Amino acid sequence: MPFQPIKSRPTADEVSRQIELLILEGVLHPGDRLPGERDLAARLDVSRPVLREALKGLEARGLIESRHGGGTYVASIEGTLFASPVIDLIAGSRKAGADYLEFRREVEATAAAMAAARATESDRTILARIFSAMEAAHGEADFRREAALDVEFHQAIGEASHNIVMIHVLRACYRLLSDGVFYSRGRLYGHAGSRDALLAQHRSLLDAILSGDSKAARDAAEAHIAYVEAALRADAEAGARAEIGSLRLLQFEERAGATRPARPKDQTPGDEAGPSDHTTD
Repeated sequence: MPFQPIKSRPTADEVSRQIELLILEGVLHPGDRLPGERDLAARLDVSRPVLREALKGLEARGLIESRHGGGTYVASIEGTLFASPVIDLIAGSRKAGADYLEFRREVEATAAAMAAARATESDRTILARIFSAMEAAHGEADFRREAALDVEFHQAIGEASHNIVMIHVLRACYRLLSDGVFYSRGRLYGHAGSRDALLAQHRSLLDAILSGDSKAARDAAEAHIAYVEAALRADAEAGARAEIGSLRLLQFEERAGATRPARPKDQTPGDEAGPSDHTTD
């Protein structure tokens, strides 16, 4: 874990400040577990009473949380950017879904360009490792894992921008994506052609960032979101056609049943009399 000994006077405020900075800069992610009290106090080189006071203050402010069964975790603070009533409203709006992708296209293009210009060697290593895991999941046809790594990859690009506002805004966007508010990534990854195309797009993004080419990174990000928009539009149109086709079939069967001649009650199938049944030589 990235905790450093506090060199100045070890107060609860100094402890809080270090943990706050790690959360703010995106080093600590929501859900990350902090070391145990003894271990963390040793890493920070502070007394356990000082550490307890700092953690208590951070928890009161909603930055960390203690969970049942033990352990202290970084809280999911991004979720507060979109209140539940707002999420419910935008989830039911077709326009909101289109606006979401439009927003992502602009913001992710900027984040990718920044990442290409600012990424450190550590940032590039993280991106390369995530993409390697994505390739492995792709080869194993593990759709769920591949979709999860998709979000992780884009989040790492945001973090490589080294823009604090960008990091947390994108995390909030990806939180909505992970929760399936706008569309199902499973449906997007459920088609072999889409999976191959998405992997190639992520490779282009990675290559541009690793080479430090901001323009290529921006173009790759825009092309990626444009593909997602087109794929989702085609999927929606295909779904609409399938629904209309099903309704037509249902109505066709009902119409056919209504126009079919009724069979006499005392007649069983196969007993119908033909013209030669009662004729003699």
